[in-house]
Amino acid sequence: MQLLTLEVGGLLDRASRLCVVVAVGMLFVMSALIVLQVAARNFVDLGLPWANELARFTGIALVYLTTPYLLLRERHIAVDVFSSMLKGRSRLVLRLLTELATLTFAALTLFGAQQFLMRAAKFSTPAMGMPNFIFYLPMVVGTALLFAVALARVVALARGRLPDPEPAHLP
Repeated sequence: MQLLTLEVGGLLDRASRLCVVVAVGMLFVMSALIVLQVAARNFVDLGLPWANELARFTGIALVYLTTPYLLLRERHIAVDVFSSMLKGRSRLVLRLLTELATLTFAALTLFGAQQFLMRAAKFSTPAMGMPNFIFYLPMVVGTALLFAVALARVVALARGRLPDPEPAHLP
């Protein structure tokens, strides 16, 4: 059984879907926190620093947990003006370089997060006292999954099993 596969229902697909479910929950929490903050400031003249911090946490989670899902389904932002003009081997080489760039980005982000968390994990967030390791965990999980998706895409492209993406159509 291959762990890194782009198949629907495969491990990467299930993991990325789970991350999206968590991210949607974070979006709901973030929306509720915004309403709570506005109400607290306007009606009770009360600032809620913990709500700001929790909203920041949910924002981090929302971004990083949805990225692997979007890459897996090729629904991420792509500028293909140049690549759409290429054909054959040139197009394949450019696609491979693009996938390798994404893989490199994910690897460097994971390395940077490890270096950062070696120091920052000793501390907690100021308002909630949440350990920094927990605060940045969605970023680490999302980036690790992004790395796995990018690696699977590189392997699939090298084996000729990653079809050309459908061109985006503007309304």
